[in-house]
Amino acid sequence: MTRSLHPLALLVPFSLVAQTAPAPAPADASTVHLTLQDAIQTAIKNNLQVGIAQETRNLAKGQLLTAEGAYDWNLTGSVSTQGTKGHSEGIQKTYTPTGVVLVPYEADNTSWNRQITIGTAKAFTWGGNFSLNYNPTYFNSYNAITAAGSPTSSSYSTNTPYNGSFSATYTQHLLNGFGKATRANLIVARNGSKSADYQFQQSVIQLVATIETDYWNVVYAKENLANIQEALKLAQKQLDENKIRVQVGTLAPIEITQAEAQVALQEQNIITAEAALANAKDALIRALYPLESRPAAIEATDEPVVQPLSIDEDSAEKMAVETRPEMKAAQLTLESQQVLAEAARNRTMPTLDLSVGYIGSASNADKLAPVNTDLTGFKYPGYNIGLTFAYPILNRAARGQRMQADANLRSSELGLRDEELQVRLDVRQAYRNLEAFSRGVAAAEKTRQYQEQALDAEQKKFENGMSTNFLVLQQQTALTNARTAEIQAKINYATGVTALEKAMGHLLEARNLKIQ
Repeated sequence: MTRSLHPLALLVPFSLVAQTAPAPAPADASTVHLTLQDAIQTAIKNNLQVGIAQETRNLAKGQLLTAEGAYDWNLTGSVSTQGTKGHSEGIQKTYTPTGVVLVPYEADNTSWNRQITIGTAKAFTWGGNFSLNYNPTYFNSYNAITAAGSPTSSSYSTNTPYNGSFSATYTQHLLNGFGKATRANLIVARNGSKSADYQFQQSVIQLVATIETDYWNVVYAKENLANIQEALKLAQKQLDENKIRVQVGTLAPIEITQAEAQVALQEQNIITAEAALANAKDALIRALYPLESRPAAIEATDEPVVQPLSIDEDSAEKMAVETRPEMKAAQLTLESQQVLAEAARNRTMPTLDLSVGYIGSASNADKLAPVNTDLTGFKYPGYNIGLTFAYPILNRAARGQRMQADANLRSSELGLRDEELQVRLDVRQAYRNLEAFSRGVAAAEKTRQYQEQALDAEQKKFENGMSTNFLVLQQQTALTNARTAEIQAKINYATGVTALEKAMGHLLEARNLKIQ
């Protein structure tokens, strides 16, 4: 059965981080408004790497089907007919009381041979082979001999032209080729098919993580642009107020220059922020729409919302070891190498095969039906049993294969252990980073609040002649930087959530996605 990825309905909120969807504004027909879940579903539908991973999985399933085919029943059959005519001449010696008489003769021979063969055979996973064969035949030969000068001829034909045989043979490997070693290739193919499923799952997880990072980059660029636009408004407001104060004589003209420089700086920052937003959108569009059909523009509508962690570090680490696709694939690789090592050890044993068989035969002069009756009634049975032994003197080929298999097994054991250590490290780092990002969000919020209060206080002092234009502009810049830092902190938290859930192997479940 072909498996595919089905996004489920958004009935459960994302763990650790939620998305808020503001009411959509009237949009241009060429602009696509995307929630984070919309972006994920679109990427899964269109991404080329997912398609490649799917074909890799199909390849593994084909390899499994090929391995299973070695144990299919094999039906064989053949039909043949043959007729021949022959003529010969010779001299026959005839002994009489008076001596030897040489008599010339002519011989004519006609024969017919019709044969049907029907059989079936099957190999078994425990090292046995079974075959059945049914072979009915018709053979008749007619010979006529005429002596020279004789008006008559003598003739004879086959007495029992209808014949048949039925045989059954079973051969069992007792040492080399016995048991699990025989089905090693089948077990490896099954594990390979499962491993391809896990690799497909890993490719989807990587895709989702990449899309989320690209999506939050767009959100950051959009919020950062809005922040700088707000900073431009503050700078423009300060410039307008300074011009009024210069006109009424309460402020020196030089102060206008500082305010104009601040406006110009923010305008330059807007240009940079607009370019960054365009680049972030292009990266997301490239990831979502790899083919030619692409929207003219996209708008990210979700915003990251920080929520408390609902899992402790030890539980997260345990979940990762149990659920990470890489761990499951490494475990399957180890199981396959164990089977191959066992098969290699089995091949170092001597060949000892037991063979048992039955063969029945029958014949009739008139028709085939009595022959079949005798065969099915086992009227004329025959039996055989035998042992076959073989063993290479040095057996270096099998010993060398065993050494290689044992080395691969040890390598897989070390690889599984190394993979587990890496998984645990990934979780610990992602968990600590997310904790740091959470504290960073709280600190950035406080910093932004303090900077808003500081700017408000500095503005009031300036209005009362107790501060300078330079200090007001300095506080505006500090507030802009604080807001940027707060936006970045929230985006860091959102991407940190993605990294932790990816490290735990829980990302698809957290996004309500299921691989079938």
